[in-house]
Amino acid sequence: MIKDYALSTSKLNLYYGKFYALKEVNFHVPKKAITALIGPSGCGKSTLLRCFNRMNDLIEDVRIEGDIFVNRQRIEEIDIIELRKKIGMVFQRPNPFPFSVYENMVYGLQIHGMNNRKKNHEIVERSLRAVGLWDELKDRLSAPALSLSEEMKQRLCIARVLTVEPEIILLDEPCSALDPIATMRVEELMIELKRDYTILIVTHNMQQAARVSDYTGFMLLGELVEFGETSQIFTSPKDSRTEGYITGRFG
Repeated sequence: MIKDYALSTSKLNLYYGKFYALKEVNFHVPKKAITALIGPSGCGKSTLLRCFNRMNDLIEDVRIEGDIFVNRQRIEEIDIIELRKKIGMVFQRPNPFPFSVYENMVYGLQIHGMNNRKKNHEIVERSLRAVGLWDELKDRLSAPALSLSEEMKQRLCIARVLTVEPEIILLDEPCSALDPIATMRVEELMIELKRDYTILIVTHNMQQAARVSDYTGFMLLGELVEFGETSQIFTSPKDSRTEGYITGRFG
């Protein structure tokens, strides 16, 4: 039984100029679960992901039709700053700011007017503990964030998102720059985090989707071809296009 939805779309269409990038997408992301979007490059996965924190608004000549909902509220009714506090995003390549570890961690807090030093330190510790970095970094908070390993940078970026207490975390191919061991650690972290957060991940790695997600959507040429429980999508897909992609006949 699917839980309540954290994110959803109804008849969502998106155009980059004349290019029809998303076509009549009806999509639902259950709360406190991991939902994966899979499909070949250029199929619309990241475009759909970016709809949920309005990052596509920053791209020139974008036109969006249809409805996008966050907790059943129309996305355009939500203040953009509040929206991006509620929905955190982690990108393909770790992107810490060229500051210290601590300055990275309090950046979002300060943007939202949270300047209580003692409270902020507690939030930093809690967020770094959540991603398994506190013991490694508690004596290195003044170190440059760019000096960390790629895996630690990505964990730091996830921790930085957690400081403002989002409800939803968007992950855009978060392991594509990581080696297999680092990827495994980040996957384990995702599974831990879903107890408290809704997670939507775009991944080109079907094995990763099979390992970590509860639900999976398969996209092709801007369409959401099929959506369901991950076990069903990977073992008995209903659409021949899904089966073709999963068995490696194309993509």
